[in-house]
Parts: sequence; C-alpha cells; structure tokens
Amino acid sequence: MFTGIIETLGKIENIEQDKSNLHFYVSSAISNELKIDQSLSHNGVCLTVVGLNNNLHQVTAIDETLQKTNLAQLKVGDLINLERCTLAGGRFDGHIVQGHVDQVACCIAKRDENGSYVFTFQYDISKQNITVEKGSITVNGISLTVVDSRDDQFSVAIIPYTLEHTNLQHVEVGSTVNLEFDIIGKYVSKIMALRG
Repeated sequence: MFTGIIETLGKIENIEQDKSNLHFYVSSAISNELKIDQSLSHNGVCLTVVGLNNNLHQVTAIDETLQKTNLAQLKVGDLINLERCTLAGGRFDGHIVQGHVDQVACCIAKRDENGSYVFTFQYDISKQNITVEKGSITVNGISLTVVDSRDDQFSVAIIPYTLEHTNLQHVEVGSTVNLEFDIIGKYVSKIMALRG
C-alpha cells in the first residue's frame, strides 16, 4: 500500500523489450536502498524490483499493465514518480493508494494561477469511475485533491513544491497520465450499483 506522497523522481536509463513485456532500468536517489522483490510505485503503478546493479533498479511491466497505463509511452530519459510502500506505524500523509491504476487520462488544460497551477484531466467515463470535489485522486502516483469534478473530467491545483518534485513539471496539454480513483469511492459506487 502507498500514500501518494512521492519520495523522489527516477530517470529511465534503458528499456528492453522481452516478448510482450518491457524491462525498465531506473536510476534514482533510492535505487541503491532497494531490495529484490520489493514493491515500488512507478507513476502510480506498483511494480516489483527484479534487479539491482550500479545504482539502477530493474522492474518489469507485463502487457496487461502496459495496456492500462502510460508506461508503454515512456522513453529513455523520462522522469517518473517513485514511492516505496508505506511502513506500518508510519505517518499517513496522503490517502490510501493501492498502486493499481484504473485508467489513463489526458491533460486538456494547464493554467498558471500566479504561483500555483491548475491541471484539468479528461477520462473515459465508460469505466464508471467517479471523482467528487474535495475528494482524493491519484495522478501518476501523486495523492491530490479534486477541486472541480465533472462527469468525465476533473481539475487539481498544484503547489510549486509538488510541481518541482514530481513529473507533473513535464505534463502538458495532450499528455497522458495514470489515474487511480479513491478506493472508498469505488466501493461505495459498486454497492450503489448493486442496490440498483
């Protein structure tokens, strides 16, 4: 489990195709602290560390993951958001994040608000995911608060610190991001649907 509080940025150093899988080799400030079999969030996707070498860690994304996330669009040199699993008994600063991306969204607006930025994302509503104003949403693994919610889009306001310390600094209109909707909201939505 994660909280959506990004620890550091990682840099994609190499990508290898292996049948329908992609192996990512990532350098970061925490790569040398990782262990084989450890779960690590990459842009909000929970991946298992399968290799360590010279301050690089290796993870593998299978076809299922590549189809549902923005990982297949990554290129060598791209920056990704990294977060290790939450420690039991540690502070819980974000919200409950599983590292299971529900779907992707497209950035349709980015507005400078004189010191902060407002991003608007649009997503496919056929998957029946929802947002609510002042509710939680995970964008590329970042725990954020929804400021404006519509049927197929939502906006989030980003403080300068978050912009500087995550890969939102490289998200522009047209960029694809990973979304994980609030788990509590997903359960409530499912229960309501079952009740008819």
